[in-house]
Amino acid sequence: MPSTPAEQLAPLISADDLQARISELAREIALAFAAQTPVLVGLLKGSFMFMADLARALHRQGMAPTVDFMIVASYGAGTQTSGSVQLLSDIETEIRGRPVLLVDDILDSGHTLDFCLRRLRRDRPAQLRTCILLDKPARRVIACPTDHVGFTVPNEFIVGYGLDYQGRYRELPGLAVLNISADTPTGRIQTELTPRPGFLESAH
Repeated sequence: MPSTPAEQLAPLISADDLQARISELAREIALAFAAQTPVLVGLLKGSFMFMADLARALHRQGMAPTVDFMIVASYGAGTQTSGSVQLLSDIETEIRGRPVLLVDDILDSGHTLDFCLRRLRRDRPAQLRTCILLDKPARRVIACPTDHVGFTVPNEFIVGYGLDYQGRYRELPGLAVLNISADTPTGRIQTELTPRPGFLESAH
């Protein structure tokens, strides 16, 4: 019987570390936009947790941003980006003449971010900045502006905190590296997780 690939999760960034860095990002963004109120444009589906926590952190900085979303698709069922980006759902907010912060979960090849920046620039916002939770520079194909970056990460496939593999792992409050191996002769998928403190606990 052919083996089914085993999946192993190696903890990367804990929930507490994520929340601490997001608070720092909110302070940076508040300074960058000064007294302006930006429109936050999140890229779904991966950024939904980050977007929510960032919006709350900005509220604690005295900001009241408008929130909108774009749905784009660039990944298939595997772990490699296709390089072809599709806009599945556009923003509804009028951004002409307004400051905009484009929020994404991870920047690797740059195809998705470049596509979305070009789309938003067509509406002539007064200011357009980016906030990326995870930057994976080893995968870069297209140079993109990164105004606010949470963490620089290695060239690994990362899941958790909104990021998925075939629709799974989005619910994890921390981030982990997903390793898939066909070496284990088993008829079912195995998931191994050895959490470090705080990885599977919600931040307070």
